[in-house]
Amino acid sequence: MATRKLVLALTVICAMGAFLVAQTQQTPKTGIGMAEAAKSFLSSITAEQRQEATFKYDDPERLNWHFIPRPRKGLPLKALEGEPLHAATKLIRSGLSEAGYDQTLNVMSLEEILYLIEPGERAARRERRDPTKYYISIFGTPSDTGLWGWRVEGHHLSLNFSVKDGNVISSTPEFFGANPGTIDAGKGRQIRVLGPEEDIARQILKLCTPEQQKQCWISKEAPGEVPGPNIPQPVVGEPVGLFVSKMSDDQKKLVQELLGEYLKNLPADVEEARRKTLNDAGIEKIAFAWYGEPDLNQPHHYRVQGPTFVIEYNNTQNNANHVHSMWRNLAGDFGLPAK
Repeated sequence: MATRKLVLALTVICAMGAFLVAQTQQTPKTGIGMAEAAKSFLSSITAEQRQEATFKYDDPERLNWHFIPRPRKGLPLKALEGEPLHAATKLIRSGLSEAGYDQTLNVMSLEEILYLIEPGERAARRERRDPTKYYISIFGTPSDTGLWGWRVEGHHLSLNFSVKDGNVISSTPEFFGANPGTIDAGKGRQIRVLGPEEDIARQILKLCTPEQQKQCWISKEAPGEVPGPNIPQPVVGEPVGLFVSKMSDDQKKLVQELLGEYLKNLPADVEEARRKTLNDAGIEKIAFAWYGEPDLNQPHHYRVQGPTFVIEYNNTQNNANHVHSMWRNLAGDFGLPAK
């Protein structure tokens, strides 16, 4: 059963209490809501913590994104409790829809699963796998005018936003990962974070005619990783695969459904702007490409590329039970022009 809901009895998550499930009032304009949340967060923490959390807008750290478990700059959630944690949660929620926030918590929660199942000494495992080891960084001065940005990042999560005069001008790179990709506790108790993104894409492949497969199925071997991790701008060439213009009606519907799985992570106005950009560029110009094996639990990778964006989805590691997925802007991530 594919699901985006992950219900885990995590001591550390429970300790965060109501703050992680607190509802925040939606603002009509996401960029303004982000500024309000960021200012509240900064006012709630100590001067020493503000030094950790804040950078100049043009600091090279703003472009230093990654999704592996590595040392990071910024202020970790594990350093917060009470009102500062509440304020941090509001800031994270300001950049996401309800579905996106659920997915973010699911990704974080999987760190506890890794802590429990991976070998090694307990203290070392906890240092490496911790669902509160996610860092908030703010670039520039949050305001309704001017240019600023922020990021929340840790293992398998990197959400990056740039805001100008109250408008979100960039929400990429956007990365979600899942390890384990599938948690199987028996019949009716299977959890698959990022499962819908995989299943819908596979349906497109399964509906291909033999002639369509020649265009869509690029290779029987999947690349071992998404392209361009830690690189500020997307690494991509000319689109390859089966174009929407050559798809059946059922396949076209599935492409829309697949795009929707990614777009629904965003606040309504940011989603609307991103959707308008790709629609204006032409849905029929989007290409779908598959690499690797065709079936569940086999190594695979897919790419969805249009004139303005590229989605990369990779599930090859840990016997195809370790997912990396990202959306990148071909006009330029971080609000910068592509090079």
